[in-house]
Amino acid sequence: MLRQAVIFDMDGVLFDTEEFYYRRRQHFLADKGISISHLPVSFFIGGNMKQVWQAILGDDYIHWDIEKLQTDYALYKQQHPLPYKNLLFSDVKRSLERLRNAGIRIALASSSSPGDIALALEEAEIKDYFELTLSGEEFPESKPHPAIYNEAARLLALPKDALLIIEDSEKGIAAGRSAEIEVWGIKDERFGLNQSQANHLVSNLTQAVEELLMSKRS
Repeated sequence: MLRQAVIFDMDGVLFDTEEFYYRRRQHFLADKGISISHLPVSFFIGGNMKQVWQAILGDDYIHWDIEKLQTDYALYKQQHPLPYKNLLFSDVKRSLERLRNAGIRIALASSSSPGDIALALEEAEIKDYFELTLSGEEFPESKPHPAIYNEAARLLALPKDALLIIEDSEKGIAAGRSAEIEVWGIKDERFGLNQSQANHLVSNLTQAVEELLMSKRS
């Protein structure tokens, strides 16, 4: 079946944010005397903070008020927003425009918070391309759980074989595959991500869109 909609992950696919996120977490936690030097950038990619406190805190986990840490971090993020407009990959707008012109619907399903998603899309001036945006924080379990992609498929009201997911992280790819939707991965060259579960790997969005549109024409 021809693809009728593309569901994008946000970080690492539309925006080059992962190292910025890591440094923001690092600075926030350092102020509280907590180190994340034992965890690589790749550990955080594709997930969100509510998933990782046990790994961050280790044996000290029971001594911390996790709910307060989470609340404090949400406030810190508001006070230290990322420069999303400058972090947008250079081929994103052109790729989204080509999809829209081809009549392919566009959605977003990200583990980032609703606030970060809204800020990123607004600042980068790409919000209007997306008919649907979902945050992992809206679900009891975030990626690699498939809930966010199952809900995206339900809201788009399309059969799953009419959908394509574009991801980068191991967690995101696993979520898409568990939802029984085809997943293309943006090939990682920096963080050592395991992308072996992806149905197909591409170098960038330009290649992904070109291959998708070629299959639509054939």
